[in-house]
Amino acid sequence: MAEDPQLDAHHRATVEKIFNHPVSHNIQWHDVLSLLQSVAVVTEERDGRYTVTLGPETETFDAPRHHDVNEQQVIDLRRMLKGAGITPNST
Repeated sequence: MAEDPQLDAHHRATVEKIFNHPVSHNIQWHDVLSLLQSVAVVTEERDGRYTVTLGPETETFDAPRHHDVNEQQVIDLRRMLKGAGITPNST
């Protein structure tokens, strides 16, 4: 994990989807997980939950039942990414 992560095109596209307004309802979990694994410390728990530490913040996410993350997860992801200086303008 780098202090100033250089995201590839796929991860930049995922960041853009996360920050879109209104909230996008077609952000796939595997894309989000790939992004998080590139910028944060991600630990998969036994119960299908993921503990993500990005900068000073730690959040636990449940893997969605379907392919896409839900609106609350998008809001939490925005907060975590923005807090770490990762926004569509910074990537």
